[in-house]
Amino acid sequence: MPGIILQIFTQNILPLFILIALGFLLGRLFPLDIQTLTRLNLVVFVPAFTFRNLYLTPLGSDTLAALAFAACYLAANLLASDLVARLLGYPLARRKAFQNAISFYNSGNVGIPLIALVFASAPPAAAAIATASQVMVLSLQNVATNTIGYYNASCASLPWRAAVRQAFRMPTVYAIPFAFLCKAIPADLTSLPGWPAIDILSGGLVPIALLTLGVQLSRTSFNLSDRSVPLASVLRLAGGPALAFLLIRLLGLSGVVAQTLFVSSSVPTGVNTALIAVDCGNEPDFASQTVLVTTLTCSVSLLLVIYLARLLFPI
Repeated sequence: MPGIILQIFTQNILPLFILIALGFLLGRLFPLDIQTLTRLNLVVFVPAFTFRNLYLTPLGSDTLAALAFAACYLAANLLASDLVARLLGYPLARRKAFQNAISFYNSGNVGIPLIALVFASAPPAAAAIATASQVMVLSLQNVATNTIGYYNASCASLPWRAAVRQAFRMPTVYAIPFAFLCKAIPADLTSLPGWPAIDILSGGLVPIALLTLGVQLSRTSFNLSDRSVPLASVLRLAGGPALAFLLIRLLGLSGVVAQTLFVSSSVPTGVNTALIAVDCGNEPDFASQTVLVTTLTCSVSLLLVIYLARLLFPI
């Protein structure tokens, strides 16, 4: 266990902070346009990443079970976070930002390598199931972040019809059905000359997103008295796994799939929530601070979650 935790920190958490710190430094040294960086992420890199991973992921009973869980888990998080925000009397803009911070998590650049590390010593078949299950979670999260998440951020300042139109302008919405359509075609797209370009764009998502977050943080006014940030962080890192456990039991999942979904439910708030908040002008400081705080503290909370996953869902 200590070896896995050290690997998680040095190979997954620490690199995130290095890139965020580099973005922070660049934001202080140069007049970088945060809106342009954000749009590049949302319009170019996220759709390429989503399409590539969906196209390459085989569909089976385990991956479909993971997809069903991810949909139920997202719905439960959206409802629970909205209820908490209403009980606390948050205004609409903060309520929607709070909902995004808890419901949309870093299932890609933290979740994927985290699952790979946790199952590194497992049999190859188990590791393959775990990775495929996490890719399905990632795909649904990407789509939901760029539709529901974008709608949430937009509706704080726009009528609901205009917010819906804004959400459906995001290319990721169309990358999903296009990926499934391409999977149905009896041809291997990876052999086509244009596929390396998709690979390159997909690989650019993580570094560009983290650098952009760093630039945003360099212009963020930190408010230590804002209790919404620690509350959202606790609900994401502790409430997330608790809710995941209930759903896993309810859906009758076990073994590798259950472990994968339980562990991945404990990762920090997604970087894209901060990018969307900046793009829509909806509580960008709160969104950026929550991403930073959850990313910092998850290196500790993951210890308990990984241990519990092996205890609760033995393979």
